Amino acid sequence: MEPTTVSPGIDVQASLPSVHVSLSRAGVTNIQKVIRIADRNGGGQEHLFWAELDCFVDLGPRQKGAHMSRFEEVINDVIGEVILGECGFKAEVLAERIARRIRERQDALRAEVTIAARYPEHKPAPVSGIPTQEIYTLYGSAVSSARGTRRLVGVAAQGMTACPCAQGLVAANARERLVADGFDRAEIDRILEAVPVATHNQRGLGTLRIGLPESCEAEIEATTLLEIVENSMSSEIYELMKRSDEGAVVEKAHRRPRFVEDCVREMIRGVVGTYQDLPDDTFVSSRQENLETIHQHNVVAERFGLLGELRGELSTGEHLPHHTSMREWLDAAGRP
Repeated sequence: MEPTTVSPGIDVQASLPSVHVSLSRAGVTNIQKVIRIADRNGGGQEHLFWAELDCFVDLGPRQKGAHMSRFEEVINDVIGEVILGECGFKAEVLAERIARRIRERQDALRAEVTIAARYPEHKPAPVSGIPTQEIYTLYGSAVSSARGTRRLVGVAAQGMTACPCAQGLVAANARERLVADGFDRAEIDRILEAVPVATHNQRGLGTLRIGLPESCEAEIEATTLLEIVENSMSSEIYELMKRSDEGAVVEKAHRRPRFVEDCVREMIRGVVGTYQDLPDDTFVSSRQENLETIHQHNVVAERFGLLGELRGELSTGEHLPHHTSMREWLDAAGRP
């Protein structure tokens, strides 16, 4: 086949495609930038963070391609405005601004932007109080179309889980040995209550995202989401600890054994209890992945859906056959 030649100055992306089929997404991934994000703790402070961006547009059947260089141009322009401006943007607000600008520049049906920023939080160790810096991931996503724009904010945090199943097996074996040594049932119950029973542990990664409908002006703070995620696991973890802190973390985890499924359900309960004023069409996504220690595989659990769906299921205990996905919720932007 003869190579295609293009005359200088001709916009190939603006020509008609040979096959008239729309594309769900076309764009660029793994764009790495330094961005300014508003301090989630308030006080008017702003910080620079390393971030990774993915940007996509939807193309109609008569649009040949996206202008890939325009993604980079828009991101640079918007980030430049943020850094040079008087105030920074939250990640989801920055994602929205980029998505709006990309849709305009690309003449696209829809634009979607996701930002993942690594940022620090400072907190004291549980017993010694020694200050420690923990690194978390902040997510901001936005989808912009002619119908409207929807945004999501989320966080990812690590923690520790203790396996309830193995703990039950170890406790049963201990009970048998104590009976053989002459202890009565009441004494055995007191011993097992006083002494945390061994089990195997996992380091878990919890991810929680919340999406607000266009009509909702509520603010979702990342620090609140982090608290929900960390509380869902057997124990939070710390990068720097004294021996007293290590003992406290291990004992706390073994007194709160939780499966990967338990962590997801605790996150959902935390969201429903914390955000009682959010509308029912708020989107919630909860995910937990645990890195096993006595197996070579990892374990994962997930729940997503509208807040109204979750409220109803928690209230009635009845299973809902359909769980609204993030894709469905984002695609519904601007609809009545």
